[in-house]
Amino acid sequence: MKDRNPRALAARILARVVNGASLTAVLDDNLPRARDNDRALIQELCYGTLRAWPRLEHIAGALLRKPLGKKDRDVQALILLGLHQLTAMRMPAHAAVAETVGAVNALGKGWARGLLNAVLRNFQRQRETLLAKADDSEPGRWAHPQWLIDALRQAWPDDWQQILTVNNERAPMTLRVNTRRQSRSDYLSTLAQAGISAEVTTASDCGIRLQQAVDVNLLPGFAEGTVSVQDEAAQLAAALLDARPGERVLDVCAAPGGKTAHMLERNDDIDLLAVDIEAQRLQRVTDNLQRLGLTATTCRGDARQPQDWWNGRPFDRILLDVPCSATGVIRRHPDIKLLRRPEDIETLLELQGEILRAIWPLLRTGGILLYATCSVLPQENEQRVSSFIAERPDAEHRAIDADGGRPTGIGHQILPGGTAQMDGFYYACLHKRTTARR
Repeated sequence: MKDRNPRALAARILARVVNGASLTAVLDDNLPRARDNDRALIQELCYGTLRAWPRLEHIAGALLRKPLGKKDRDVQALILLGLHQLTAMRMPAHAAVAETVGAVNALGKGWARGLLNAVLRNFQRQRETLLAKADDSEPGRWAHPQWLIDALRQAWPDDWQQILTVNNERAPMTLRVNTRRQSRSDYLSTLAQAGISAEVTTASDCGIRLQQAVDVNLLPGFAEGTVSVQDEAAQLAAALLDARPGERVLDVCAAPGGKTAHMLERNDDIDLLAVDIEAQRLQRVTDNLQRLGLTATTCRGDARQPQDWWNGRPFDRILLDVPCSATGVIRRHPDIKLLRRPEDIETLLELQGEILRAIWPLLRTGGILLYATCSVLPQENEQRVSSFIAERPDAEHRAIDADGGRPTGIGHQILPGGTAQMDGFYYACLHKRTTARR
C-alpha cells in the first residue's frame, strides 16, 4: 500500500500544505492511515521540514538545475524532508538517503529516483559550503519568508531575532489543570508519580509545563477532564475577562474551545454562549466541554452578522478572539511560514474591524470586552484596537494586570519564548462607558 511508506505520506502531506491546506487538518486526515509506529516519524518529518522550509528551499535551489513544476510538489517535498533528515535529525545519513530515495516509488514518481539520490548525495559532499551560502540569505539563515522577517524587524527592533529563533524551536507542552477537580499542586504530584517531569507556570495560576511532551492519553485524568492542553498565554484570557457569577458571557470565534472551557472551570455559574462560524470546529468545542463535564450553549454563526444568531439580550462580558495572522504561534504551526502572505494582513485587518464593530453593540453599558489575538504584529493588535477606540466614543481602554509580556500603549503584548516560554499573544480590555467621551 503506497500510503504505508511514512516518507511518501509525509511528502504528500507537505505537498498539500504547499497548495494551501492547513497542516493540522491534513495530518488529521492522513495520520489514521499510517501504522502506529510510523506516526511519530511522519509528524517529525512534517513539522521539522516546515520549520526549516525557507532554509531547505534555499539549499535545494542550489542543487537543482531547474525548479520542479506544480505537479511534482510531492517530489519537491520529498527532497526537502530528505535534507531535513540530513541536517537536523539523529539518524545515519546513509539510512536517511536510502529511505528517502526509496519513497519515490510509493509516490508513483519512479523517474525522480536518480534526481533525489543526486541531490541528497551532492548535499552531503558540499554540506558546509551549502549551509554557509544559506546563511548569507536572511530567509536561508532565519528560515522565515523575507516579508515576515522585515515585518518583525520593524515591529520589534530589539526582539526580532529572538522571535525568529523561538519560532524555529519546538513549543513546550503546557497543561491547564481543572482546579474544580484537583489542585495544581496535587496534580503536579500525580504527574511525578506517573514519572512525568513538570513545573508550574508563573503567569497562569493553573498551568503546568512539561519538561518533555507526552501523548495526551498518558496524562493522568485527561479522559476524565482533570487536565487540558493549553499554552500559558492562552490561559490568561479567562482571568483577564474575569466573568462573575450570574453574568451573561459571549465567546466569539470560540473554537476549539479551550478558553470557553477555562471560563467555566473558573466559574460554572455563568450563562455562556460560544459562537463559531465553522460547524466542524464548533463540534470540537462541544467535545471539549463534554470531556470536562461542562455546559455552555454553542451556536454556529458569523461574528459579522450577529443579527442571525443573537436574541437581543446584551452580554456582560465578551471574549473576542479574532481571526489573525497567527504570527505568535509559528513554533506550534510552522505551516504559517508557507500559508501566510503579506497581503493577508490587510484582509485580516478589515475582518477584525468588521467583527469588532458588529460585536460591540452586543455588550451592555458598563460591560467588558476582551480583544485577543495570537499575533505579534502591532497592526492587528495595538493599532487595530486604537483605531476602534478612536471611532467609538463609548469605548475606553483599561490597563491589563498580567505577568509575562509587556504593556503597550493600549493592551498587553506577549512575545513568544522568553523565560515563561509562552506563545505570542495580545490582549486588550475594552470597557463600554456609561457616557461617551467628551
